Amino acid sequence: MPEIQNLWPGANPVTVRASAVLLGDSAYDASPTEFSTANCSYITFYITYTRGGQGGAVSMHFEYSPRAADAVGVENWFRMQCDGCETGQAGSDATVTLQRSTVIYTSTGDGAENVVFGPIEFEGTVERMRVACSETGAAGKPGTVHIVAYMT
Repeated sequence: MPEIQNLWPGANPVTVRASAVLLGDSAYDASPTEFSTANCSYITFYITYTRGGQGGAVSMHFEYSPRAADAVGVENWFRMQCDGCETGQAGSDATVTLQRSTVIYTSTGDGAENVVFGPIEFEGTVERMRVACSETGAAGKPGTVHIVAYMT
């Protein structure tokens, strides 16, 4: 495996979401933190989730923008696509179903649980990102989530 150089000019790690209670009733963060990913090739997220009640789960919308700032009159934010949605067989064309993805982490027990998501590769084509989160497992007893990212 080739050595990966840190081409991103900022400091790692980046706090994507400070540890805080999630909104209940499946409501997503109204103003997720935006952060620059200019000149970044890879990003890896380190997520710590603590459930608030039995069956707790956090849903995350990873959103990307090809623009350094919002532009009037055009779409600025895009969600990641579904991976592995392709169907087909040898000797025929493939059909690809394209859908926006939501990443869901469901707790396995009480206490803080850590999970790594990534690395995601985008070879400098994404200028900024944000991650909107929601409690979707135990909506009446929301948990907390903390997310940091490392970029190379």
